[in-house]
Amino acid sequence: MPTPLFTRRSLLAAATLAAGLGASPSWASAATLLNVSYDVSREFYKDFNQVFAAHWKKTTGESLTLNQSHGGSSRQARSVADGLEADVITMNQHNDIDILFERGKLVPQDWAKRLPHNSAPTTSVSVILVRKGNPKNIRDWSDLGRPGISVIIPNPKTSGNGRYTYLAAWGAGIKAGLSPDAARALVTRIFANVPVLDGGGRGATTTFAQRQMGDALVTFESEAPLIEREFGGGFEVIYPSRTILAENPVSVVDRVVDKKGTRRQAEAYLQFLYTEAGQEVAAKHHIRPRDAKVLARYAKVFPKVNTFTVDEVFGGWSRAQREHFNDGGLYDQVIAAAKAR
Repeated sequence: MPTPLFTRRSLLAAATLAAGLGASPSWASAATLLNVSYDVSREFYKDFNQVFAAHWKKTTGESLTLNQSHGGSSRQARSVADGLEADVITMNQHNDIDILFERGKLVPQDWAKRLPHNSAPTTSVSVILVRKGNPKNIRDWSDLGRPGISVIIPNPKTSGNGRYTYLAAWGAGIKAGLSPDAARALVTRIFANVPVLDGGGRGATTTFAQRQMGDALVTFESEAPLIEREFGGGFEVIYPSRTILAENPVSVVDRVVDKKGTRRQAEAYLQFLYTEAGQEVAAKHHIRPRDAKVLARYAKVFPKVNTFTVDEVFGGWSRAQREHFNDGGLYDQVIAAAKAR
């Protein structure tokens, strides 16, 4: 059957238009990336995406649509492992990217070696947020375990924020000279004071700041200014004597980008996190940049703190996950003991 005249004319017009615009017109070359990330990074990536999209358009002529998905980090990682087609995954702990190798070879086993700083372009620290005037005189991790104190912490089973809190208190105890049993007892006392375990960091923020539950909230340093802006102040940030360094690793999801043909864009997206422009966006959102020049410009925003790493105290994330957070591990035992108090 011959092609209808209007169809032939339409095809000819489209071909002529494409030729006039060049081999890769913007309407034909647009790509879409999905960044699956942890709960409290949404504002950062919203701004970062705008900066990167403008940079990419200027340097390549290609338009990019950049989509975001946020939630408790472990839930997010499991969603990707179960089939959510993330081009990139940006987490707050390495363990939540390791499972993409373990559960389906979506990334190579050595994914962390592909970018500087073990593929973690930014960091943060765990801090304690208290109500204005600090009426309960909370100064350190040990204070969170005192009788009569109510502490808001997201669930370590589903939230990297929650896992960092648990490990921060335990590790600070070890660094202060406590025995493992005494550090465990401290963490048990703290979790006995937790009235509700939200699924992610943002849910915990809502519980503390909007629902007015708890005397203290443990969260990432980057969350504190956002809470101040959104809820009109009324809070103070307490830096414990020792706290944990939260490293924020990133990776392309190889199986997805190779299927979609978006590897070039996805790799450039993550590499841009390390540029001065990308590090500036992080610093403006109170996420600690790795770039020394950018960090120096924001020295007043990021006070020097006494930190330790998961590798240093717990032997790395794989071991910490296995010993503390797997079903039946030390965290489950702590929760059982806390409920029995």
